[in-house]
Amino acid sequence: MRIAMIGTGYVGLVSGACFSEFGVEVVCVDRDEKKIDMLLAGEMPIYEPGLDTLVASNVKAGRLSFSTNLPQAVRGADAVFIAVGTPTRRGDGHADLTYVFAAAREIARSISGYTVIVDKSTVPVGTGLEVEKVVREVRPDAQFDVVSNPEFLREGSAIEDFMRPDRVVIGAESERAREVMRELYRPLYLIETPIVFTTRQTAELIKYAANTFLATKITFINEVADLCEKLGADIQDVAKGIGLDGRIGRKFLHAGPGYGGSCFPKDTLALVHTARDAGSPLRIVETVVDVNEQRKRRMADKVAAALGGDVAGKTIAVLGLTFKPNTDDMRDSPSLVIVPALRQAGAMLRVFDPEGMSEARKLIEDVEWCDTAYETMGGADVLVILTEWNEFRALDLARVKRMMRTPILVDMRDIYNPREMAEAGFHYHCVGRPYIAPQH
Repeated sequence: MRIAMIGTGYVGLVSGACFSEFGVEVVCVDRDEKKIDMLLAGEMPIYEPGLDTLVASNVKAGRLSFSTNLPQAVRGADAVFIAVGTPTRRGDGHADLTYVFAAAREIARSISGYTVIVDKSTVPVGTGLEVEKVVREVRPDAQFDVVSNPEFLREGSAIEDFMRPDRVVIGAESERAREVMRELYRPLYLIETPIVFTTRQTAELIKYAANTFLATKITFINEVADLCEKLGADIQDVAKGIGLDGRIGRKFLHAGPGYGGSCFPKDTLALVHTARDAGSPLRIVETVVDVNEQRKRRMADKVAAALGGDVAGKTIAVLGLTFKPNTDDMRDSPSLVIVPALRQAGAMLRVFDPEGMSEARKLIEDVEWCDTAYETMGGADVLVILTEWNEFRALDLARVKRMMRTPILVDMRDIYNPREMAEAGFHYHCVGRPYIAPQH
């Protein structure tokens, strides 16, 4: 089979590379010449573990290629995937579908013969119908179907998620389109992956409902963590105790500074507005959005509290800037709220992230950029862990203590043991766990 992937962002590049690993001939298309030039040179425009190797092997095998020529890539393709961005639209919170519809028009002008046009981007319910109308307006004579095939990739483990997914959701209105999609995903039948066929509207809603539920789960455990701090309970034990219930599950029960990234913030907001427009508001989700935004701001107050209530004139070492480890994605990262708030309060910040520094420099101002984790700590009044990168999990505590002006650590990801930190002489402040005073 032959497919074209329109968009070489996170979803398009990972999906295109993984399909080519299945033996499909894939052309990834982007109008950004700089990005295509990078890919042709073997350079990855995003950081995702294992992606560079996967891309290189399939380019070498002749199954994966990159181009700025959309008409050439689309012509003769069995399926064309739309994997462009759907950011939050300025002013009203809805998903901006400008790039989706623009891609649909270009595809319409280029398809030849029966083609399945696949919405891979996260889009509101009803977008598939609108894409169909756009294509039909441009090419009344075209033979095509529009399918919804939402992605469920986690940044940092996207390749594994694509190759061994929990499920594949396909919203299609004709058996002919379903057959094309079955053939594309046929390799996953070998590992008995559930393939869920639905209508387009249902598939579109499944994506939003899944992300919104996970965002709700994160926000719930964060609020319980706050309660734990008031009552002297331990959030990690609470999470374990409820997570062992099969009806609840262990995943996404890790307290922290709030969710961020490319999906949860914009998808929760988009679903809120979709539900309001439909006259069926989702009150729980509205609260989740509000609580998460407030939480990020309150995390700066947590740092100030560890310093006695005032950060003015203090030096703060910050480890981790990306919204999660194993990615360079800074979109809606809690650091984009916490770091500026501390700076505005008069603190001096020294920051480091293993992969996110290049992106962070575009978004964060007036901080000192460091080359290593330990470089941030010299003379620091407090050390703050914002992202749980593996290299932060086993710091040399004796060295950290020697380097810092005062041994205060605010761990917003709960990666250390409070009792062990107290024994090491640290004032250790984490999320949802009892404070234990340092023993020496």
